[in-house]
Amino acid sequence: MVQNRQCHVTVLPTAAPLVIKALKEPPRDRKKTKKIQHSGSVKIDDIVEIARKIKHKSYSKKFEGVVKEVIGTCISLGCLVDGKSPKEVTSLIDSGEIEVKE
Repeated sequence: MVQNRQCHVTVLPTAAPLVIKALKEPPRDRKKTKKIQHSGSVKIDDIVEIARKIKHKSYSKKFEGVVKEVIGTCISLGCLVDGKSPKEVTSLIDSGEIEVKE
């Protein structure tokens, strides 16, 4: 944004670093450790909070779609959601067993 010839740059994090932060893992040296597996479990409440943060960047019409995007990020990271597989949680959201409210 440019205002009065002064530039302001804002960096918005994506879903992956926010999920890793929710896992509460210690920081790592990116040069020394490669192909890290994130074996942990994230609560559904944390995923809803992350979805609220990235909602304005998403192309999804409904808030459920934004939550499913964050759960898809959990699949790629290799972590669990409330001790269950992220694909299983996505199907529970589709069937209506888990209600996601904005």
